[in-house]
Parts: sequence; C-alpha cells; structure tokens
Amino acid sequence: MAFTGFPEAALDFYDDLEADNSKVFWDAHRDTYRGSVAAPMVALTDDLADMFGAAKVFRPNRDVRFSKDKTPYKTHQGAFVAVAPATGYYVEIAAPGVKVASGFYHADTERLARIRRSIDEELHGAELEHILEVLKRKGWEIGGDRLKTAPRGWSVDHPRIELLRHRSLTVTRNYGFADIIHTPELADQVRKHWRETRPLLDWLVQHG
Repeated sequence: MAFTGFPEAALDFYDDLEADNSKVFWDAHRDTYRGSVAAPMVALTDDLADMFGAAKVFRPNRDVRFSKDKTPYKTHQGAFVAVAPATGYYVEIAAPGVKVASGFYHADTERLARIRRSIDEELHGAELEHILEVLKRKGWEIGGDRLKTAPRGWSVDHPRIELLRHRSLTVTRNYGFADIIHTPELADQVRKHWRETRPLLDWLVQHG
C-alpha cells in the first residue's frame, strides 16, 4: 500500500476516542482505526524503511495493570525506529495532529552514567551542545525527563548542568493540522526532518 497521507477521519477518530475511551466505542469504530490510522502509519513507515530501517508500529491497547488510569486505548498512534536501546526516530498521529521526534526515552543506570560522563568531557559535551543548538535553530523543541536539581556527584555550577539533569533527551517537531499531513509529501518531510536529527542519534549511540 502506497502512503497517501492521513485522512481527516484519523483526527476525528482520536477526537472522539478522547471523549469516549471505551471498548464499546472502539468496537464500533475498529474499521476506522484500521483504515484511517493503522494502515497509513504502516504505509508511511514502510516508505521510510529504506533509509531508516523497519519501524515498530505500537499496539493501540494500553497496559493498565499498574496504572490508576484504566482507559483501555491509547489516544495516539505512534511508530518507532530503533538505532539503539530506547533510542531512535518516532512519528505520531493524535487529535492534535502529527509530530515527529528523535532521541532516547530511557536509559539504565550504567548507560545514563556513560552519557553524563561524555557530557562532562569538554570536547564531547560541547559537541552535544552544538548539535542541539543547530536543531533548535531549525525549529526542533528540546525535551525529555529531567531532574529538578543536579544529579548525584555533579555540581549545580557545572557549565552543562542543564544537560546533565536529563534522564532522557528528545527533540520534537509538531506538524499539527498542516495540510501536508493529508498528502503523500508527508513522507518526504518526515524523511528530511529525521535526517536532521542523525547527528544527535549518532552522538547518543557513540557515547551511550
């Protein structure tokens, strides 16, 4: 199946799911999910696979075993291309539209320590700062889970303390409801923007 864009029905589906996140609603709109959300997402990631690799298209069901929120379905559809553990490229459609991201969303204690040691080292730390500054100038939003204070063993006066606080590090770009999300050209735009983030992923793979 060739990617032709996400139809308006995909956005409407998630608008309605946020209002009625129930099995009754899902069963009544299962075909809409399959045809307007899942199938286009698979087609999009298939189109990108020659350059970035195969994607994992996430299941729509939530794991509610350890959550106070027992709503059964995710209110977004995401897909992820891994280049290292919990590190790679991401694309998502939800009620607010489409967005793309790159970075790492989790690191165990040892890996996080390696990343922080590289941030502390002048050459590698400055390189990461430069990569993120370039991405910020191009319109990417820097995010991720961060400590409120300095991690243990690091001074709050460290010149790169803001980076050292990160427990995850991502860059995100929102397309929202832009007309392009409904067209085949979205694949080219995602391809271009994911390529912009390659220096960040290369740094994380090398130093993580």
